[in-house]
Amino acid sequence: VSTQSTWDQQRKEQPKMDPHKEYLTAKVNPVLEPLLVDIYSKKPSDPLQFIIDWLEKRTSHGKEEKKTVDLPPQRKAKTQKDAASEDENITDEDDDIVSEAVIAKKRVSVIRRAISSEVHSDIGNGKKFVPRVISKTEEQNGRIRAKLKGSFIFNALDSREMDAVIGAMEEKAVKAGEIVIKQREDGDNLYVVDSGTLTCVKQFAENEEPKFLKEYVPGEAFGELALLYNAPRAATITAKTNCVLWSLDRSTFTHIVKNAAINKRNQHEEFLKGVEIFSTVEPYELTKIMDAVKPVEHKAGSVIINEGDEGNSFFLLEKGEAFAMKRIDPSKPPVQVMEYKEGSYFGELALIRNTPRAASVIAKTDCLCLTLDRHSFKRLLGPLDEILKRNTEVYKRFVPPTQYVPKATINTFSYM
Repeated sequence: VSTQSTWDQQRKEQPKMDPHKEYLTAKVNPVLEPLLVDIYSKKPSDPLQFIIDWLEKRTSHGKEEKKTVDLPPQRKAKTQKDAASEDENITDEDDDIVSEAVIAKKRVSVIRRAISSEVHSDIGNGKKFVPRVISKTEEQNGRIRAKLKGSFIFNALDSREMDAVIGAMEEKAVKAGEIVIKQREDGDNLYVVDSGTLTCVKQFAENEEPKFLKEYVPGEAFGELALLYNAPRAATITAKTNCVLWSLDRSTFTHIVKNAAINKRNQHEEFLKGVEIFSTVEPYELTKIMDAVKPVEHKAGSVIINEGDEGNSFFLLEKGEAFAMKRIDPSKPPVQVMEYKEGSYFGELALIRNTPRAASVIAKTDCLCLTLDRHSFKRLLGPLDEILKRNTEVYKRFVPPTQYVPKATINTFSYM
């Protein structure tokens, strides 16, 4: 049965959907689904060029005229937060449909606009990119590093790449009332707030007054969408107080930050495809999971999950080894009940059952985990509930209430 036929059958069996979600299902998925299937099946060495060629072939045959996603006017107000903050950190349940629409729109926009000659002329011409270096004090470097570590935009950078980005950043002092970026203008810099507060407004229609969307505070970044997608500025951001910003130029962002994110995404993709519970997940659904997971590093000996704590995250162990400790007898110290290796997952049962963590998980070596928060877990992995619940029975079989088994070897076993 073809993937498209599967989607059609699912639409027939489902009850009537919200009209906006129905629009995405009927108009957007038919575009993204065959593209993703072709990418997964052919595994091109240059995915970006493959996407361009794929779209050009379809448009030349007259099958597709335009593949951007425009939300209907009545939903535009709900997208204000995304347009303003220029990020994808929408977590409220009410924004599910809007989030998916915005993400779909950005993915298609990157195909039409962001994959420009800049990427292919600057990368691939045989020249090594050398970022600029702007002198700073150690104190300034430390402040920038602390801010960047808290921003999702930079979480794919390794230590060497982080040093290069910090070195390329330039201090920009802004007075209260000064406009930093203006809606519809071209942008060549990303900004990270060091101190001060800025306000963000957006004009949704030509004759409307700009609407306030949010404030930016120290540690937050803005301006990345214009660099990611070669799009005009999505909103106007003005200094509310005197501010100190750190700006990053387009070239450094493209060659280091953007490329690191692409490489990290490819690594996560290969890992997730090898995890057993995702073996039956459709390519489009796997893409949504890749967009939602967040990498978190844990040093050897550190506690990843603490027994008795509230469970708010699901963990996939991408690199390293960990083990679980459980207090079976309250009068005795905790004992080891499980070991985890690469490809294992844990933390799901606390989310499924809404119970505290049943055991502690400790990093045996340095570990890299991919995490899903509670909201994303329920939204994306809901159909896998029955598979994940099987671990409850595995736990009962391997760890009876009065018996300790030192080392179970089922790789995907979990009970946290």
